[in-house]
Amino acid sequence: MTGLLVAWHLGALHPAEKVLTLALAFGPFLLLAAVIWVRRRQDAREEPDQPER
Repeated sequence: MTGLLVAWHLGALHPAEKVLTLALAFGPFLLLAAVIWVRRRQDAREEPDQPER
């Protein structure tokens, strides 16, 4: 529901403009989360004898 409210808040934008605006707003955070996830998996593989937190 929140995503729908954000889309309504943007007003009369073309659908492609809405997608671009949302991608620019949330894309960096999603990319950062993906990088952190991948690095943690790589670190866990390199140190298998350490217990997980």
